[in-house]
Amino acid sequence: MDVLKTWLEQADWQMVLETALRVTLTLLLGWIVLVVIQKLLVRTERRLKRKYVEDGEPPSESAKRAETLLRLVRQGARLAVWTTLLLVVLKELGVEIGPILAGAGIVGLAVGFGAQNLVRDILSGFFFILENQIRVGDVAVINGTGGAVEEINFRTIVLRDLEGTTHIFPHGTVTTLSNKTRGWSGYVFDVGVAYKEDPDRVCAVLRQVGRDLRQDPAFGPSMLDEPEIFGVDKFADSAVVIKGRIKTKPVRQWLVGREFLRRVKLAFDREGIEIPFPHRTVYMGEASKPFELKLLEKRAADEA
Repeated sequence: MDVLKTWLEQADWQMVLETALRVTLTLLLGWIVLVVIQKLLVRTERRLKRKYVEDGEPPSESAKRAETLLRLVRQGARLAVWTTLLLVVLKELGVEIGPILAGAGIVGLAVGFGAQNLVRDILSGFFFILENQIRVGDVAVINGTGGAVEEINFRTIVLRDLEGTTHIFPHGTVTTLSNKTRGWSGYVFDVGVAYKEDPDRVCAVLRQVGRDLRQDPAFGPSMLDEPEIFGVDKFADSAVVIKGRIKTKPVRQWLVGREFLRRVKLAFDREGIEIPFPHRTVYMGEASKPFELKLLEKRAADEA
């Protein structure tokens, strides 16, 4: 208590108030800068969306691309502002920031030599975004693992698969990237019918199902065109396989494809078109008599 009392008596309250006022003004200025940056980013996002739509991109695609770009800019701006505020506040509190900056430079140099993978990840991620290879909301396959893109950070891409498992890939480790939802998506289907069926009639039924689906108010808006029926694709063990494709808006291919197959099953049942299933016939053969019995029967026949 005596030490606290002595400190309170000897403290320069005018300097303390001035320092507190400068720190408060610095923090207030930093908050204003963050608000201004946020408003500028919102305006930039709107302009980017309009620009992408004018260039022919669907609204959903333009929104994902703008969100991905601005997410990284927002993270970088916040990091820069808070780092600057921290240094200014330390200086106002009487802390010498020169040695801190010098130490940070030395540490940065050491990290630069030892963290080449980190630099590689950041540069690779920058080009991913710059070249519009992948965006938040896309469905992609990265290094053989598929899922929805939940986050794109400075260093990593985060995927979540159907089971809910989160997969995290550093940008520099991405060797193969397949985007299933860039521009448009496609649902490729293989329909097997019995060998006795007329393939032309089957294709006509598939086209009619596709036309009906295109007219449906719930599924038609998600389709870019009527299904393409490519024709007979191969002769399988127990079926003639007919291949086709449905072009849809991004991420809508599975919803439309499942409904198409459901309607195909109903249409085939209605038209009497057989959908075969694998089957096998087992032939047991005639039971063989024991060898000794055969010898006895032959001997008896010879004696007779």
